[in-house]
Amino acid sequence: MGRRVVVTGMGVISPVGNNLKDFWSSITAGKCGIGLIERFPTDNLLVKIAGEVKGFNPGDYGIDPPTARKNDRYALFALAAANQAMTASGLNKENIAPDRLGVYIGSGIGGMETFVNETTKLVQEGPKWVSPLFIPMMISNIAAGNIAIEYDARGVCLPIVTACATGTHSIGEAFRAVKHGYADAIICGGSEAAVSPLSISGFANSRALSRSEDPLQASLPFDIRRQGFVIAEGAGIVVLEEYNHAVTRGAKIYAEVCGYGNTCDAYHYTAPRPDGTTAAEAMRQALEEAGYRKGEKIHINAHGTGTPLNDKSETISIKLAVGEEEARKVAISSTKSMTGHMLGGAGGVELVAAVMAPYEGIVPPTIGLQEPDPECDLDYTPNKSRKFAADIALSNSLGFGGHNGCIALRRINL
Repeated sequence: MGRRVVVTGMGVISPVGNNLKDFWSSITAGKCGIGLIERFPTDNLLVKIAGEVKGFNPGDYGIDPPTARKNDRYALFALAAANQAMTASGLNKENIAPDRLGVYIGSGIGGMETFVNETTKLVQEGPKWVSPLFIPMMISNIAAGNIAIEYDARGVCLPIVTACATGTHSIGEAFRAVKHGYADAIICGGSEAAVSPLSISGFANSRALSRSEDPLQASLPFDIRRQGFVIAEGAGIVVLEEYNHAVTRGAKIYAEVCGYGNTCDAYHYTAPRPDGTTAAEAMRQALEEAGYRKGEKIHINAHGTGTPLNDKSETISIKLAVGEEEARKVAISSTKSMTGHMLGGAGGVELVAAVMAPYEGIVPPTIGLQEPDPECDLDYTPNKSRKFAADIALSNSLGFGGHNGCIALRRINL
């Protein structure tokens, strides 16, 4: 059976709020964090909108100026979200041994801003001007390494890279590590800061991004007008802890992580498997481990990117996972309709939303859903949040390369 695993701390940096309170109030209110890009000129870009993080100050999260200068934006987001999560959890050097605390934090792309800046120096000024910090600022494992240093976490440390499934897989694998005794607590999730002309051009030229110039009509999951995802940035970090360890020290418990599924489409390097079978299997694995019983109320925070292929295949996979009849009772949300797609950070942020939904008894909306696609015919909680007493919440992530991940949660009754 293994040990029970619970969530005792959460932190968020996102386009709709840079802490848990602001994030949750924004998405339950249906607030859109997508807008015209402000951090750089977009005159020559095909896409001019994104989900940018606003008002971010590293100092607000205990990050001093020298540390801020030595970290890429994605790593700063991760450090800030980890600071929130660890503060909320109450874990410290007095109540957990260093070798029993781990870090599983990944990034789909890593230090994109650093990569672009240092490449520009190389081309324009020559090799000697490339920073000696280029490599440690760019690599996608450095956020995990620096967070381990910050909290003296000497236990298991596993940065995961599975594109847009990174955050979900990081949390899912952390769940398994705590469940099977490799750690008593793990700081886990994902972070991304890839809103840049280079990444936007790459995604736009592959026709993955929405080209809408209206931020409110750009990210349209499950709507027949959808034309692609909106790139965004942010980080979602949670603290997973062994149940008895958390109870003994009197920690606040938000939810129990009770299931995890991980499969691969083995089909195409960007497109999802059209029949939805492998994504459905990830959901089935998570539900089976969670002890799901037919008739229980399910909430799903869907991957829901707003791309034509993803939304259709994810709808099919939900029907396959629980059956057509039960699927029509599921309360589904795509919070990407408000945040945009944070790539490797998406799974972490959306897991936070999936925890809060049963904890508060509220399902966030899928905003902008005005013209439902006939092939996307389930309940996606259009436009307004609503009360819903979920027995189980699922968080889905599907990444380029065919990576599928699903985490199952239950509200815990102490």
